[in-house]
Formats: sequence, C-alpha cells, structure tokens
Amino acid sequence: MGENTEFALKRKDFLKSIFVSGAVFTGFANSCNSQKDSSPSNLGLLQGILDTSSCNTSEISSSSVCALIPQETEGPYPLDLSSNSSYFRQDITEGKTGIPLSLVLTIQNINDNCNPISNARVDIWHCDKDGYYSGYNESGYLGTKNYIGQTFCRGIQLTDSSGVVNFTTIYPGWYSGRVTHIHFQVYLNNGLVATSQIAFPEDITKTVYNTSLYSAHGQNTSVAGNCYDNIFNNSSSDLSLELCTITNDSSTGGYIANLTVGIAN
Repeated sequence: MGENTEFALKRKDFLKSIFVSGAVFTGFANSCNSQKDSSPSNLGLLQGILDTSSCNTSEISSSSVCALIPQETEGPYPLDLSSNSSYFRQDITEGKTGIPLSLVLTIQNINDNCNPISNARVDIWHCDKDGYYSGYNESGYLGTKNYIGQTFCRGIQLTDSSGVVNFTTIYPGWYSGRVTHIHFQVYLNNGLVATSQIAFPEDITKTVYNTSLYSAHGQNTSVAGNCYDNIFNNSSSDLSLELCTITNDSSTGGYIANLTVGIAN
C-alpha cells in the first residue's frame, strides 16, 4: 500500500471516529476554547478542529517572548490620519462610552536582542462597544450608522525610549464574523514594517460583555472563540504572540492590556 493511500485511510478512520464519539468533539473543542457556543453542529465543530492547527489552544499569551509579530490584514476599516498632528494622541475615546482600557504596546527589535525601538510610529484602531468603526457608513445590530468624518477609537503615538506607547481607550465591542480585536500598524522612518491585530482573553471579554454597558449587544455568538476566528486562525498567525495580557486597573475600574510586538529591523 502506498504512503499516500495509507495516510488517506488513516485520516478517514480518524474523522469517522470523531463523528461517532461526541466525547471526542467535546475534548477537542474545550482544549481550544471553554467559552464557545454549546450548540454548534458536529460538522461545524469538525471544521473548527481541522482549521485550528495554528491556534494556541491553551490561549496563554507569550507576549514577552522575543519573536516576530504575525502579519495580518489591515482591513476592512483602516484610515490614514498621520497627516494631522491632532491624531498623535493618547486618549482616543472621543466621548465613546465603554469599560476603560489602557493599551500598552512595547515595540522591540528581534534582530537586536529584542532591544526597544524608540520613535517608532504606532497606529491603532478598533470598533466602539457596539461594533461600529469611525470613518465609515456601516450596518450592525443597531442598524446602519454613518460615522464618516468621525475618528473615535483611532490614534497614533511614537514610542518612548523604552519602546512603549500607551493608549487610553475603551474595551472593544464585536461585530458579526470577528472576535474582539484591535488593529495596529508600526512604521519606522515613515516606512510600514508591521500590520497586525491584538486578540483578547475570552474570559475577560465574556465578563465585559455581561456588564450593563455591553449587555444590549451581549455575547458574541457569531464566532465560537479566538481559535475559530478567520484572522487569528490562519497559517501565518500565532495566537500566543497576538494575545494581550489583561490586568485590572484600579484607577479607572477598567483594564490594562499589554502586548510586546517584535519587529525585524
């Protein structure tokens, strides 16, 4: 029997065993995400199993590891605000309500023992608590909202001597098809060197979405969890490098999110 034929038969037997045993489904799914929807079909769970090989199933952040940040898409809601100095700012809320979030990004050079990179330009953007982005006319659970000309939840900063930027914002909401995330880009000498996204721990997100500020929209039922997201689960992603660490912020009643971003400079 040829090697390819033998592999195909083993794969067929494996998939067959998954369909037969509900316990196998539960074990695989729980190892990836304990907060997933409890009612997806076996076929949906099987797709998740087959598609999550690149996902960090323990969902433990390795943000302090000296490693290159995965490259992700910038879309679908980017805006270049760099020509206006007023958007070089720390507070990007522009009056938007939500659980306070302090986002701390540390930019490091993986080609220089992960020493900090100063004067790197960092652009971030994310949706508001209801899942809408500024600068666009889009539909969502509150209907169509026209936010063209607005710039909430967007900002730019330059890293300090320790390679750090700190943004004051709110905990992002969600929109259909994506888990909670923040977009960011890093520029060196006005040249784009990294485009990526920040993932959030699912237990913290669940807690936030249970609060009165977020409960109207509720929990994200469109994606089972980080391991099932079409951005964080792809061949180039490593969730452990994109998953921020979250601590309580007693000064605001919100959270502090930290992520170390490795750049090849």
